Amino acid sequence: MTGILTTTILSFILYVVLAGIIIAKNNKSKVVTSKIAGIVFVVLFIIGGIMNYFILLPITVPNMVISNIAIAGAGIFLVFGMTSTKLQKKAKGTYEAVLGLIIILAVLAVPTIIVLGILTLDDTYESIEKKDVEEAKPLDEDATPIAVSPEVARNKIQKSMGVVPNTQFYDLGKLQVQKIDGQVKFVAPLEFTGFWKYFRGKETEGFFTISATNINAQPEFIDSNMKYTNSSYLNHNVQRTIYGAFPNYIPSGEAQIEVDEDGKPWYVQTLYQPIGITNKPDMQNLQVAIVDPVTSEVSKYKTDEAPEFVDGSVSSEVATDENEYFGKYVHGWLNSLFGKKDVKIPNESGTESSVTPIFDEQGDMYYFTDMASPRENIDSALGYTLINARTGALTYYNGKKNNGIMDSKGAKEIVNKQYPEKNWTGSMPILYNIDGNPTWVVNVLDPNGLFKQYAYIKAGDADFVVFGETARETLEAYRLQLAQDPSNVEASDESAFETIRGEVNRVLVTTTQKTGQVIQFLLKDDQTIYTVNAGKEPLALFLQAGDNVKLKANIRDNGTGIVDTIEIDQLSK
Repeated sequence: MTGILTTTILSFILYVVLAGIIIAKNNKSKVVTSKIAGIVFVVLFIIGGIMNYFILLPITVPNMVISNIAIAGAGIFLVFGMTSTKLQKKAKGTYEAVLGLIIILAVLAVPTIIVLGILTLDDTYESIEKKDVEEAKPLDEDATPIAVSPEVARNKIQKSMGVVPNTQFYDLGKLQVQKIDGQVKFVAPLEFTGFWKYFRGKETEGFFTISATNINAQPEFIDSNMKYTNSSYLNHNVQRTIYGAFPNYIPSGEAQIEVDEDGKPWYVQTLYQPIGITNKPDMQNLQVAIVDPVTSEVSKYKTDEAPEFVDGSVSSEVATDENEYFGKYVHGWLNSLFGKKDVKIPNESGTESSVTPIFDEQGDMYYFTDMASPRENIDSALGYTLINARTGALTYYNGKKNNGIMDSKGAKEIVNKQYPEKNWTGSMPILYNIDGNPTWVVNVLDPNGLFKQYAYIKAGDADFVVFGETARETLEAYRLQLAQDPSNVEASDESAFETIRGEVNRVLVTTTQKTGQVIQFLLKDDQTIYTVNAGKEPLALFLQAGDNVKLKANIRDNGTGIVDTIEIDQLSK
């Protein structure tokens, strides 16, 4: 309540000043005017407090200027209307002057705030911690390349709602992906379905978790009563709790659940203070509020200093805004409208507020978004961004390999056209570097949101698509097809190759329309199946048992090896 009271008081400053001027100028009716001004103040204060209880207006300069002008205008108009019949012409002139002053302030203040907001766009852009990188490092073959899509997770959890006591009171809240006990999981809190369900239930029963990497995993319900939630009403609402503690901060997005090492849930909310006298965010000073849903205790941290269990102290909504500022205002506001030099438009294919959360090999969470050209009818990507979910730091991958490739919308359309009779669709496209090739990895879902397949799509070739039931199997099949493709001149990083010598034991040559001639062979005392494409190494066509070879190959842990170069002693000069 402290924040609401403070905001309401600050909104009446202009009214009190102008009412005081009117009272001071009115020599004959000061007592009457003072009483009426006081009554109007009390009435408007109650109305303003009630409105702010629901609006939760942050205390910022633009908000306070506009609310002061609005309340002063309404208040002085009421005072004028209630006293005008009892005042002389001279007194009326005072009222008219005050009302004229309010109108002038409104005419000047609102455009000024708008202009300052535009001029501050450059400052917000500069406040983003950013760097450009030519190319992402290749995908680790031991890392799970993509998470289960939120549609699949939500579908499974919905089917498990029967385990919740009084399930008719609740619905699922916002899904939040995070790492719990070393595993990437979706967390979905129970939320009340309406006021009367809140009134009856008072507390929610807990939350669900489900693996975000194992498509066969089933949801688990965690019993953990929570009184302060997003869907609770009155003073038990989490947003109101945070606002009461930090009314001078602007919240971003909806508060979301994060689970600590002991399995206790917490609501976290990203906050920021604006730059200057605008409402534009300062990306260098992002904060996060953490609320105990049982006691309502609130703590605030810089996002990168939040407790370690908080993976997403920077919300997906902030990440979406950051992409917008980074892409559009690289050379200022005018350039974003005219010329549009270096302007990039974030695609909206993400799973959370147009971004997609992913985890790197160190367990850190990032938000992925691909960037497209502002020109219409161009479906190629300019690059993509990864935003650190704890620091807000933005990395833009814009190397030559990422220029001219299809964007995320194009990748989804390829999947959508693959099974028109089944109405399967693509979801959650993420761009990976697989053996030096930009590759879209897409979930394939049926009309009910159930997972069916993975699709690996070579970003520079719409016809190069591999489908599979599991991420690992599809990844290996995709890598094998890359190695067999004669048009693919890219290779893995040099450190990924092993140099091997041996005597050829068995040889098999196969021919396909797409990949041409492919040679597979075994070495003596080596069970690895080596594969080389004749387009890369033509002499490999003449390989036969008994030949001694020296080769560089990328050895997979599934017993296969993709050969990059091969030297055959019997065919050397």
